[in-house]
Amino acid sequence: MNRNNSLKAYAEAVRYIPGGVNSPVRALRSVNASPLFIQKARGTTLKDVDGNRFTDFCLSWGVFILGHSHPAVNKAIRKAVSNGSSYGIPSVPETKLARWVNRYFPSMEKVRFVSSGTEAVMSAIRLARGYTKRNLIVKFDGCYHGHADHLLVSAGSGVAGLSGSSSAGVPDAFTAYTISLPFNDIDAVEQLFREKGGDIAAVIVEPVPANMGVVLPKPGFLEQLRKITTQYQSLLIFDEVITGFRLSIGGAQKQFNITPDLTTLGKIIGGGFPAAAFGGKSEIMALLAPDGPVYQAGTLSGNPVAMSAGIETLKILSQPGYYENLEKKAAAFFTELSEAIADKGIRLNHTGSLFTLFFTTEEVHSFADAKRTDQERFGRFFNYMLANHFYVSPSQFEANFLSGAHSEKELKRFVKLVKNFPETF
Repeated sequence: MNRNNSLKAYAEAVRYIPGGVNSPVRALRSVNASPLFIQKARGTTLKDVDGNRFTDFCLSWGVFILGHSHPAVNKAIRKAVSNGSSYGIPSVPETKLARWVNRYFPSMEKVRFVSSGTEAVMSAIRLARGYTKRNLIVKFDGCYHGHADHLLVSAGSGVAGLSGSSSAGVPDAFTAYTISLPFNDIDAVEQLFREKGGDIAAVIVEPVPANMGVVLPKPGFLEQLRKITTQYQSLLIFDEVITGFRLSIGGAQKQFNITPDLTTLGKIIGGGFPAAAFGGKSEIMALLAPDGPVYQAGTLSGNPVAMSAGIETLKILSQPGYYENLEKKAAAFFTELSEAIADKGIRLNHTGSLFTLFFTTEEVHSFADAKRTDQERFGRFFNYMLANHFYVSPSQFEANFLSGAHSEKELKRFVKLVKNFPETF
């Protein structure tokens, strides 16, 4: 496969951009590869600057549940941008998208839009502390909630590849009020609350973690989190940046029938543009400025182009049968994939339309389990798939995603390649 133009583009990029990339995992160092430079994306296909085409199972980290460059979304974007790309002043699409969010996430009685998932989580935690007048935040090992200083504690996603538990440049004092516990260990949660419950502002959790790879909550785990936080008058925050509008039209909270106090959304909600949101009970959201003393602001928050892309995306997702058809396709794919990896030392974790292939013979229920997987073998798998024109998420600690655009032919070819993956590559 000719990748000369991508290599040239990378050599130029490293002159001006740290590591040549604007987000670390894109450097592909953990899989012993060099970055792809993409020229165009449509449907399920990425085209790089060398003209190579790849069937995409990363989908901009889960954003494109409709597939890349959906015609209806593109039409809405063009109409919006023709009226101006940013105002810094309120516009009607902000309210329209907030109404769509509230319709399908009724726990989000009021919504504030921001530009990234990191910003949404950072703001939700500040709000939780302001509301409860407490300082401690509880998270779970391997759950990634963005790169705010106080959350880079035993985090997943790209942070999982760092040698420490956090990041250089983050003073210990910044993480002193963040406690990270093993995911799926409700006994540890109960013990902590017995000791410090009166000081805990909130528990934040990815209801289905996707940043240590896909890890499913054990039966009763999320329900117990809801019960414990209610008992101690702490807030429960669902980080649905990935699962929101992915696991269902109402996200994980609809799937598990659990109502959190605050929710963060991202990725799908922006329809391919930088947009995210946090929201929850009106009485909590009332503390946000300008109504209350908890400050949060952003020049590009509620950007009219991003709002229009999000509105059009949710219109399509709300059509009867969309999720049923996607999950039917996913279920058939996962059945075939499970058969393909039998006796290959690979585990498949999946739910809805997201999945991870873990290179281990053991079940993966926690970050500790995920870290014991064979990451070198995963790197060989990534390069094997890339050589066969499939782009999977380039880290063992990430999820892969299906979209409405993936065809049966593409899925069957993926399964065939996995089945034929050699032990040494």
